[in-house]
Amino acid sequence: MTSMQENLDSPASFSSSRGSLAWGKWGLRATAVLYLGFMVALPLAAIIRNGLADGLAAFRDDVTNPTAFGALKLTLISAVIVTIINAVMGTLTAYVLVRFRFPMKGLFNAMIDMPFAIPTLVTGVMLVALYGPQRTLGAWLNSHGIKVIFATPGIVLALLVITYPFVIRAVQPVLMEAEKGQEEAAYTLGASKWTTFRRVVLPAIAPAIITGSLLSFARALGEFGSVVVVAGNIPGVTLTAPVYLYGQIESQNQRGASAMSILLLALSFSLIVTVEWMQTRKGRSHG
Repeated sequence: MTSMQENLDSPASFSSSRGSLAWGKWGLRATAVLYLGFMVALPLAAIIRNGLADGLAAFRDDVTNPTAFGALKLTLISAVIVTIINAVMGTLTAYVLVRFRFPMKGLFNAMIDMPFAIPTLVTGVMLVALYGPQRTLGAWLNSHGIKVIFATPGIVLALLVITYPFVIRAVQPVLMEAEKGQEEAAYTLGASKWTTFRRVVLPAIAPAIITGSLLSFARALGEFGSVVVVAGNIPGVTLTAPVYLYGQIESQNQRGASAMSILLLALSFSLIVTVEWMQTRKGRSHG
């Protein structure tokens, strides 16, 4: 027993143990990096290579031709509208869930995550079933001059459903961690509920609202499944960038599809980096 203990405590044994730990750490790091490279970096490199194969001038022509530019413009406008609505309604919903009690609150809270689980094509079909021109509600809206399906409102509505949870789930935990005593103190000093929310609650949850909004915007940029069902995909009218991209692939225009992909990836990556930076900054400030 004493001999075994001496072997474990010997310099050679200790050095071997440290070497094994070092190799284990580097092995794990190398595995993670290689997997990331295989799953993300290589496809990105292939897209960039295809999109820039004929130079920057050809890339510019691919993304600025009238059909492509119109699709990108519609996508950006729709994403901005959805982001603004989500920022307001998502914050309101999160506040209600955290600060109030009401019947079936648990069920309502669980239903918020449904868009994560439902296939996006199914979302599009559900909206057509509800707002389609041959349906009761859709026909009533059409009779009043409001066209939803195969029009821009249908695109916005589909994106709202798909991105519904992002702001709520970003703001909700921040509100749960916030001290309610500050709000009660503001009420005691005579502040109204709106003033308390604007001066006390909103500054505390603003970073979470921005994070959820940016994630909503990034998700809306790339949505395809629900939009292809509800939009009608009319060039210059209801054709979005992801659907345009799919059309280029169907037309065997790999360079045009890659060029639009690069643009969408650049926008999404910029937003993701911004979100990561904000979360890191928040973590340091709390630390």
